Amino acid sequence: MKITGLLTDDAVLAELGGRIARRRIELQFTQAAVAEQAGIAKRTLERMEAGLTSQLATLVRVLRVLEAASGLDSLIPESGSRPMDFLKRKSKVRQRAPGRRAGKEIGAPWRWDEKP
Repeated sequence: MKITGLLTDDAVLAELGGRIARRRIELQFTQAAVAEQAGIAKRTLERMEAGLTSQLATLVRVLRVLEAASGLDSLIPESGSRPMDFLKRKSKVRQRAPGRRAGKEIGAPWRWDEKP
């Protein structure tokens, strides 16, 4: 099944859990072995494979054990510069800091009666 935005949260979790279970079986790992290597309880992995909720850190640990953590990079692609951002920045040219103002010395004390 393809995961799309039209699926419910429960359907997405069930699909992800099934994929985790299939990957584990493909690598010929038992649930106990994966759980031990990931540093989680076997029951936690069972719940994850059943499509129940779990913590994001737990998912990352399990994916590392199953050699699938590199797939997380395509989950949410790193954002780069967009053409419109470039055009917006181009129209706003940075200005230099102003030079010394006439009659003002650097480090001169400020006074209340002084006008800007």
